[in-house]
Amino acid sequence: MMADEIPAGRDLNSGDGYAAYSYLIAGEDFRQFELAPEFGRVPAYAAGLSPEQQQRARRLLTDAMVISLHDHPVRFPLRMEETPEYNRTGRQHAAYAGLAASGMTVVFDNMMDGTACVTGNAPWRWDDIITDLGMRQADLAHQRDIMTIRTIADIDEAYRDRRVGLLFGLEAATPIENELDRLDVLYGLGLRQIGIAYSDANALGSGLAEPYDGGLTAFGRRAVTRMNRLGLAIDLSHSSDRTALDVCRHTDKPVFLTHAGARAVWNTSRMKPDDVLRAVAETGGVIGMSAAPHTTLSAAHPRHTIESVMDHFRYCADLVGIEHVAFGPDTLYGDHVMLHTIFARLLSIGATRGPSFDPVRYVDGLENPTENFANITGWLVSHGFGDQEIRAVLGGNIYRALQAIWVSLRPQARRAAVDERQHERGQREYAHGHRDQEYPPGGGRGLIGSR
Repeated sequence: MMADEIPAGRDLNSGDGYAAYSYLIAGEDFRQFELAPEFGRVPAYAAGLSPEQQQRARRLLTDAMVISLHDHPVRFPLRMEETPEYNRTGRQHAAYAGLAASGMTVVFDNMMDGTACVTGNAPWRWDDIITDLGMRQADLAHQRDIMTIRTIADIDEAYRDRRVGLLFGLEAATPIENELDRLDVLYGLGLRQIGIAYSDANALGSGLAEPYDGGLTAFGRRAVTRMNRLGLAIDLSHSSDRTALDVCRHTDKPVFLTHAGARAVWNTSRMKPDDVLRAVAETGGVIGMSAAPHTTLSAAHPRHTIESVMDHFRYCADLVGIEHVAFGPDTLYGDHVMLHTIFARLLSIGATRGPSFDPVRYVDGLENPTENFANITGWLVSHGFGDQEIRAVLGGNIYRALQAIWVSLRPQARRAAVDERQHERGQREYAHGHRDQEYPPGGGRGLIGSR
């Protein structure tokens, strides 16, 4: 939370104070860890807003649909070195109180991602991903304030009822191996966003850490087609440049860079070149600004803070238009810098080194999911952005893209589908007593098919 004390948006009911997995007995049903706090781990950000700016920022955060394009809204161990053992339990603990105070409507929740080593020492195993996805939703099912997002109607419900929704995603499609139908399985289990590759190459294409960029494979092209048909949003954040461009050429739906930045602002392979940024925008997609420590730095602000991140935001908005930018802060509850140290090999941290910078213990202003959007809104207000622009980048742009990506029957189509089911049921029922006659009597669809 910023020092100016902008309340974090909508006044969500925190219900009965449910804590993750409290339907079980800690220490008996699962191993217990001391977890990082959801509030006050680092000093509050000093935004320096005037009273008028605070009031306007408060109003915008309260009224807008706010969508984080990428975060990990879970509590990590207070002693981050315990994370490998914590993850082996298969249970990352959602930060319910922190989410309720965040002002967000929807969070693209990418779960354990590259640290999902539940049964082995390498991430992206199919069984581990399914365990992670299932455990998180089992926990969600035992509380009433945070909902699961699978459709546009779910987003509308979360916004209308002033609730927070978790939209589950993966940063890579590596777990599907060479089995295309696993995409359908993941979709059926609630996944609604998926990356192509995570740094290392896989059966679909090259990741950003590969010394040779092979681009999208033939299997990858088939996978993109299946993702489009399913309504799985595609993320290119960790894909190589050529793979990203190939996906943009092949897709017939908008795609996302859920958490990235501009290479022209900070020259590392983790940031994206102008041609990739433009290609994503040309699909109708959206670029989310990342704030993971020591990623979205800038020459003007080599010490990573919200100001560094906003240098990327302004550059991307100028390059592709403000209608194609948003925020995917990539934050969590705990010591993110230490997490990168512990999982440096699995997360390919060394492969994305660039210019020298001033190390930080945390990103001031964008340290965790609770404070992010209050501080983003305050920054946008204080830098002269209009209400319509702010609403667009807080969530409106993402919502528009999802409407084009996700499967959604229009009212007329839903009615036609219902009519078709009613007609088929009528045929079956009529056939029992009139086996040699047409349904409805006299032929045709009658009133059922004519609405």
